[in-house]
Amino acid sequence: MSGKVLHLNSSNFDATIASDKPVLVDFWAPWCGPCRMLGPTIDALANEVGDSAVICKLDVDQSPDIAQKYSVNTVPTIIFFRKGQLLGICGMTSKDDLMAKIKQIS
Repeated sequence: MSGKVLHLNSSNFDATIASDKPVLVDFWAPWCGPCRMLGPTIDALANEVGDSAVICKLDVDQSPDIAQKYSVNTVPTIIFFRKGQLLGICGMTSKDDLMAKIKQIS
């Protein structure tokens, strides 16, 4: 699964964030302009990290229960997990900042 963005939903979310690897989840919506702008950054990050981290997207319109569980009120929101624990939250940012956070929680 190297270099691929995993698309999450209510059925695969919990198992995915339980990974021993750092997990980045981009909470987004198709109608959100900034989310669409961030998309290529998320794709490039997935290619760069390969198998060392899990890079994911979750459409908040399709899985509102997960968005509500993590109090995601605005998109894009990026949440970092490892072993099921929430380790950080940010909004729109650069690929370098995202990479630094992934390395920090590795």
